[in-house]
Amino acid sequence: MNFTKKLLALFVTSLLVMPVYGDDDKKDDKEKEKPKTIAELTEDHSKVEGMLTLFRDEKTGALKLLIPGDRIGDEFVYFAQAADGVVQTGYFRGAYLANSVVKFQRDFDDIEIVAVNTSYYFDKNNAISRAASANISDSILARQKILAEDETTGDILIDADPLFLKETMLQVKPSPNPDADPKAYSLGSLSSDKTKVIGLRSYPENSDIEVEYVYSNGTPVGRTGADITDPRNVSVRVLHSIIAMPENSFEPRLDDPRVGFFTTQVTDLTTDSPTPYRDLIDRWHLEKKDPSAAVSDPVEPITYWIENTTPVEWRELIRDAALEWNKSFEKAGISNAVAIKVQPDDADWDAGDIRYNVLRWTSSPNPPFGGYGPSFVNPRTGQIMGADIMLEYSFLNRGTLTRKLLSEATVFHDHAPTTMAMAEQFCSLGAGLHVENAAAAALMSVNGDGDLDEQLKHDAMHYLILHEIGHTLGLNHNMKATQLLSPTEALDKAVVESGVLAGSVMDYPAVNYAPQESEQTLFYTVTPGPYDDWAIRFGYAPEMTDPDVRAAHLAQSTEAALAFGNDADDMRSPGKGIDPLVNIYDMTDDAVGYASTRMTQVADAFPKLVQVASEPGESYQATHDGFVSLMRSWGRSASVVSRYIGGVHVNRGMVGQPGGEPPYTPVDAATQRRAMAVLRDQVFAPDVLLPAENTYRYLAEQRRGFNFFGGPEDPKIHATVSALHATVLAHVLHPNVMGRLSDSALYGNGYSLAEMMGDLTDAVFEADARGDVNTVRQNLQVQFVRQLTAIAEGKSHDSLSQSMAIYQLQEIERLVDRKRGSNTSTKAHVAHLKLLIERALDDD
Repeated sequence: MNFTKKLLALFVTSLLVMPVYGDDDKKDDKEKEKPKTIAELTEDHSKVEGMLTLFRDEKTGALKLLIPGDRIGDEFVYFAQAADGVVQTGYFRGAYLANSVVKFQRDFDDIEIVAVNTSYYFDKNNAISRAASANISDSILARQKILAEDETTGDILIDADPLFLKETMLQVKPSPNPDADPKAYSLGSLSSDKTKVIGLRSYPENSDIEVEYVYSNGTPVGRTGADITDPRNVSVRVLHSIIAMPENSFEPRLDDPRVGFFTTQVTDLTTDSPTPYRDLIDRWHLEKKDPSAAVSDPVEPITYWIENTTPVEWRELIRDAALEWNKSFEKAGISNAVAIKVQPDDADWDAGDIRYNVLRWTSSPNPPFGGYGPSFVNPRTGQIMGADIMLEYSFLNRGTLTRKLLSEATVFHDHAPTTMAMAEQFCSLGAGLHVENAAAAALMSVNGDGDLDEQLKHDAMHYLILHEIGHTLGLNHNMKATQLLSPTEALDKAVVESGVLAGSVMDYPAVNYAPQESEQTLFYTVTPGPYDDWAIRFGYAPEMTDPDVRAAHLAQSTEAALAFGNDADDMRSPGKGIDPLVNIYDMTDDAVGYASTRMTQVADAFPKLVQVASEPGESYQATHDGFVSLMRSWGRSASVVSRYIGGVHVNRGMVGQPGGEPPYTPVDAATQRRAMAVLRDQVFAPDVLLPAENTYRYLAEQRRGFNFFGGPEDPKIHATVSALHATVLAHVLHPNVMGRLSDSALYGNGYSLAEMMGDLTDAVFEADARGDVNTVRQNLQVQFVRQLTAIAEGKSHDSLSQSMAIYQLQEIERLVDRKRGSNTSTKAHVAHLKLLIERALDDD
């Protein structure tokens, strides 16, 4: 058969086998092509109706989301919080994680979930507003196919699993930190098999999806605590909330740097002002019921619920403390602004429900805080939409938070949050008060003041609640508030009868424990102070919408009682901040004198500690804890004193404002010299720890199983004291402080870098220049020489500081050359110093 015949045969065969379509077949094909409806796609699903309706497949658990047609393109507030976690991973119950604006916008057959940039403002009356989108990026978080659409309503159905079972809406696992210890434990990879939705709620104005994210790692690295059952699989539970934009009469209120509110930062790109800021303060929508009345109840109060997990015996105190804020609101023209209720035991809601503002309690094995009070807002206006106050039961147990093994060389300074976001949301006051309370309790036991213990607990809890409620009202920290009273006034019952020890309850104060010769007054302030009243009026008084009233109110900021300085001026870590008045764990307008008194109290308590802390039949754990608490208090006091050296007072007043000039004033020379003298006599001196010598052998922790495995259990006294000395030296010798001493000499500082360095060298060497050197001082002197060497050889300090370090090394060399110790230890120490200095000064 030729090629033509073959081709013809194939053609005929194809005709014979070609299917023939009738009308019925065409009809079936069209039905197959017809898209399924929303009802058809969700017929086997449970339905959770609300603002956004949620459907869940009852067999597979798959989640679908229905977006109403009239809300496509609308903006929503997105909020996420940790419903549960473990502290070591960075997540714990109640932690606020995200607060932004999102929208669902259509693009052909897809829905895009977009995070909207709210950081900029454009005046619509300015022509440049037509370029409002230039070089500003929104973020497309996800793009989902439209599964079905209601042609009548415009409602759209999409798959929700890709949004919530992955880190689409929120990055849960932190990005790798290049500076992190590679041997430290970290979360594994997100497990798609184990991660699941565990809760759905939807209401008319918000929809909540709770997800358990499971991170798996077959071969985890690093040690974990007992709160992690198996480090190969760790869960973090996150509550995602999508909330309708509020539609009400709320008026945004602009921030001012002289008062401390949390803010939503907005930059005006249509102004030529040198400060183009339109930052919105975070505040509640609080309106007078009777606008014409001088003082009126609100249309709706700010209502807090005391969670039913709260110990019954503390509920009345918590309620009373929270209601103290009504005093401030009354001065702003609003009565009964704060209301307190108790969650019934049979309540059909839990504290994770964002519609309720809850004072929540947890009892964590590794407490991340004693208490903190976050809130979330509408980023478009600054309106606070919800808030919680998290409290740890360990706050009532002095041993849990304060216990630091001496074998781990207790660090005495308090670390600040490491990021701006953490600084805005995280509050470590509870842990700080815990340490202060433990030190005060140890002093009371030594001094026979046990009858004051209940007052201490009361005042501390009262203060903690006041402080955390303040955060939820929008107030950030005011670390400049403890200078309101003199030391004498703070111990005068007539003066503190009002309940006020400080200008604000938003500070981190030292406990006001009276010396033995004085009568005890309040341990902590127990009512909002004058600054708090002033700040609440700025944030909530209706008349502040009048520019003249606002200006007159803010002009009062330079009054001493209204002093303000927040964590942006923080002095927690060495070298940070510049104004020593903006500080933590200080007290009174003579912080140096107050700290000196506290160190004297601690030194006097050491010899008596074993006798009063030890109970027959008990271990020496209480003695150990008391000693650590006192050492921590001593270290905090030393840090407070050190901040006055090279300090500069900051005035935030505006140009022309009475009392507002100049912005910078160096700490007077006499105060700096006094601070150095306190460090010399009460921190660096050879005999500062002699009273505690008979206590050291009793610093034993109670054994529990193998809790000493991996290291010796004996107390590391030298390492502990060296840690304290290192913290003080790290600040005084910090490049910022040494550089500031030189800079501020050009605008009034009378305590020169040369004088400071000479005094510091004398403080470290002079007391035992002609005799033997005890081992604590040997460590101090070697520390100091090594730091001087690092300054001289490094690149972080300026040349003036390097020159001074070299000069002091030469002075120490001459001093060491003349030294003749009588014991072998001192001779070895002298040889060590000589070797270090020779290496540092070697021209080669």
